Amino acid sequence: MGVMKDATAQMVKIEQDGPAALHQGAGKGMGPGAGKRVMGGGGPMSQTAQQAELKLEQMVDQRDMAIANASVNGDAGIETITNQEILPISEVKLPLEIGTRVDCRWRDGEYHPARVIEKRPVEGTDQHEYYMHYSKFNRRMDEWVKQENLNLNTVDVGDVDGSDPKSKKRRLDDVDDEHHGEFDANELRQHEEFTKVKNVDSVELGQYQMETWYFSPLPAEYNNCKTLFFAEYDLAFFKTRPEMMRHLRKCKLQHPPGDEIYRRHYAGGRSVSMFEVDGKKEKLYCQNLCYLAKLFLDHKTLYYDVDLFLFYVLCENDERGSHIVGYFSKEKCSEEGYNLACILTLPSHQRKGYGKFLIAMSYELSKVEGKVGTPERPLSDLGNVSYRGYWTRELLKVLKEQEGSISIKDLSTATMIKTDDIISTLNHLNLIQYQKGQHVICAAPAVIEKHIKEAGSPGLQVDPKFIVWCPYSAEREYAMYRS
Repeated sequence: MGVMKDATAQMVKIEQDGPAALHQGAGKGMGPGAGKRVMGGGGPMSQTAQQAELKLEQMVDQRDMAIANASVNGDAGIETITNQEILPISEVKLPLEIGTRVDCRWRDGEYHPARVIEKRPVEGTDQHEYYMHYSKFNRRMDEWVKQENLNLNTVDVGDVDGSDPKSKKRRLDDVDDEHHGEFDANELRQHEEFTKVKNVDSVELGQYQMETWYFSPLPAEYNNCKTLFFAEYDLAFFKTRPEMMRHLRKCKLQHPPGDEIYRRHYAGGRSVSMFEVDGKKEKLYCQNLCYLAKLFLDHKTLYYDVDLFLFYVLCENDERGSHIVGYFSKEKCSEEGYNLACILTLPSHQRKGYGKFLIAMSYELSKVEGKVGTPERPLSDLGNVSYRGYWTRELLKVLKEQEGSISIKDLSTATMIKTDDIISTLNHLNLIQYQKGQHVICAAPAVIEKHIKEAGSPGLQVDPKFIVWCPYSAEREYAMYRS
C-alpha cells in the first residue's frame, strides 16, 4: 500500500429501469440511455491554485489524457521511437508479434503511436485482438482493440525481438511512470510482466459502471471478465448481474461493516459518513475492497494480508443506505508513524472534494490519537500535489492566527504534521531560513495572506466535533481475545 494514488476512470451512470432496479439501491440495469456524468468544480481560485487544480483535473479527465500524461507525469511512459523498420503493408505478417509498434486509433478518433503488449484470437474468425500501450499515454489507457483500429501502413518491427537496449529502457519507463520507489530494475520488469494486461474491463458498483485502469490479482476464475459486478455494501463480486441479484436478495447490509465514526450533513443536502473497518474482524470485506482498489491503483504492494490494517470507508448517505465513495487505510501499529497507507476516491465520485477530505480525516484522527503522522512513501506526483496543498493550508492557518514567534515543533504539535513535512512545505513557500544551526520561520502577514489565497479551497471539510472514535489499542484487542 506504499503509493498514495487518487485514481479515476471513465464513469457511466447506469440508468434506472423500473422493476429491474437492484435491491437496496445497488446497480441498475444498464440500457441504451446510459450516459456520461459530468462532475462539478469548486469556487474561484488564484492563478497558482488553478494551476495546481489543473494538474489534478488533467489526471482525472480521460478525454484529455494526452495532455495529462505530458504535464503531470513528465516524460514517464512516453516512448522515444528509435531503430524504426517500417514494413510495406504487403510484407506485414498477421497476427502482429508482441512488441510490434503500429499507429492505433484511440477513443478520440485519432491515430496514436502504440505498441502491441498482448494478442488473443477472435473466436469464430481468423483475426486477432491486440492489447495496445499508447506510447504517449499513461499505461492506464492500455486497452484491447480490434485489428481494424490499427493502421497497418505504420507497422514497425524494429525492436520486436527485444534485443535493443533502448527498447528495454523504454519498456521500463512504461511502468516507472507511477513512481514505484521501492522497485529495482528487475522488480519493475517483473511487475510490468505480471500486470501488463488488465484482466477486467469495467466494474459495476451501485448506480455506476466504471472503466478500470489496471490489473488486479483476482482469483483466476474472474480473469478476462468484461464487467465485474460488486455488491454495494459487502463488496462481494460476481461475473454476472443475475448472480449479484441473487446475492443482494440475501444481503441485509445497508452500510459497510464496522463502526460509524463520523456522520455529518452538509449544505446542499449532502450527508456523509465514515466507517472504521478492522481488517482482522472483517477480512473478506477488506480483501474485496483491496481487489476493487487495485483496479484503479498501480503500485507495488496492495496488501491482502489485511489483518494488520484499519480501513476508513467514506460513504454518501441517502434513504437507501450508505454508499461507498472512497477510503483510506492505515497500519494498526506503524513504527514509522504513518497515518495513511492507501487512499482511493472511486471514479464515480471524483471532483467532489473527497480526496482532500480523506487526507484531512487521517490527520484529524492523528490529533485524537495524539501522534504526529505522515503518509506512507513514496508519494505519486498527484499525491505530492494533494498533500502539499493540505499541509500548506493547515500550516498557514496556524501561522495566521499565531501572535509572536512559533517553532517548527509547535507547528507539528498544533497540526500533527511531521516536522520533515513542515520544513519541506515552508521551504517550498520560501517561508523558512536556516540560521545559526536552526530553522527560522520568516512569514510576514501579507505574505501569509498571499499564500492562503493561492492555496485554494480545502474542499469538503472535516468537522472534528462529529468524530466519535477511540484509537486502536493492541492491548485492548489482546484483552478482548483472552476474554
